Amino acid sequence: MNVEKISRKKISESVVEQIEKMIQAGEFKAGEKLPSVRELCDLFGVGRSSVRDAITTLQGKGTVYVKQGEGTFICKFDSTKLFYHPILLPSARDITELFQVRKILEPGIAEMAALNRSYNDLKLLEESLSKQFISRWEADYHFHQAIAKAAGNEILIQFMQFISTTTQKAMVDFHHYIERNEEAVQKIAKHHDQIYQSITLSESKKAHLQMMEHLQFVEQLLQSSLAESAK
Repeated sequence: MNVEKISRKKISESVVEQIEKMIQAGEFKAGEKLPSVRELCDLFGVGRSSVRDAITTLQGKGTVYVKQGEGTFICKFDSTKLFYHPILLPSARDITELFQVRKILEPGIAEMAALNRSYNDLKLLEESLSKQFISRWEADYHFHQAIAKAAGNEILIQFMQFISTTTQKAMVDFHHYIERNEEAVQKIAKHHDQIYQSITLSESKKAHLQMMEHLQFVEQLLQSSLAESAK
């Protein structure tokens, strides 16, 4: 008899469900600020990384939004979301098309960031790098967002947010997948460090090439993770 093993639910997914239930019950209302990460940890009896991953998931679903330096807030009702059905598990073709877009955009964004970055932009990049071995999905998200911010173009920042949130579930699963591959983890960290150094030194062409190499490597890994999950 072929029976699939029942996988244990991730802690962050349980936190997401609890927060969504509390919103539906009216305990958290639209426009209100969520309790701090520490308070949510105490409330649910979980670690900080689980709460942060849950907030990132809720942000990707359009349930909450984050204001830098202020906290996380419940989104107000948006009727346009009734017509939006995100792809929860992209196909190999979806990933190919997504990375076609990323490879058109992000090397150029990295190049612009190397030319336009400020001291504060470099600090944000440095901060995301310091967390890449603690909360990988969140650090990866913030690293690429910080590069877009350093480029100095608000439309690019919003576009990168759209790309990230559209594929958020696949990318979280991807980071869980590569945790078993220490060599891949180290290579991604090396790519990020190289891109950061090129942006810091205003080496725009080098940043462009390094971002392209990074995206090609990540695309191959993501395709492999999707193929394995489909078995």
